[in-house]
Amino acid sequence: MNILLSGIVGSTAYGLAKPGSDIDRLGVFAADTASFHGLQQPTASHVTTGPDRTLHEAAKWCRLALRGNPSVMELVWLPDDLYEVRTPLGDELIGIRSNLLSAKRVRDAYLGYATQQFKRLYDRGNGSLSAETRNRTAKHARHLRRLCHQGFELYATGRLQIRVDDPESYHQFGEEVAADAMVALPMLKGFERLFDKTKSVLPDQPDEAAAEAWLHRVRAVHYTFD
Repeated sequence: MNILLSGIVGSTAYGLAKPGSDIDRLGVFAADTASFHGLQQPTASHVTTGPDRTLHEAAKWCRLALRGNPSVMELVWLPDDLYEVRTPLGDELIGIRSNLLSAKRVRDAYLGYATQQFKRLYDRGNGSLSAETRNRTAKHARHLRRLCHQGFELYATGRLQIRVDDPESYHQFGEEVAADAMVALPMLKGFERLFDKTKSVLPDQPDEAAAEAWLHRVRAVHYTFD
């Protein structure tokens, strides 16, 4: 497989991992260009467990990134020490990361994911949760807070800091929300107001031409024909 860029993401990257936490990996790969000309299109994603790894084909990764998808966007903002595979084309992708951003899509994606997390927490209830469900609830609460903070930072400054400040406060927040899901609502509403009153540095639309040009280079490099 032609892996262009891959690194460690998730709780390890955020600085929220605890002993026993899974190590999640995310990457982007290039299918052989000739494979797009047959009857069947190449697989768009490869997902494995043990190790936990998700690889998206270059075109799919770009489509997701252009929508502001938080799960794929973090790949191009990782600290250098978390990359496990970097190729020249992967470095080019990091180089155009800001071109892939737009104000509305970042706002909608990050707040949308955070709202989904809150709905999960609310639907699950609180108080009488099993230990396993309580731990999962606390994890989702940490992700909700992270999505709000990172999404607003990206919206306001155009940059994404992967490692969170004060990880212990995230763990404390998770435990509070596991005991009472409604604890998360004021924070979520507060960030909605912050987004509403803040003028983003990001453009109205992402630069799809930059992604298209990068994909053309990927296809040219990986063209083979037997």
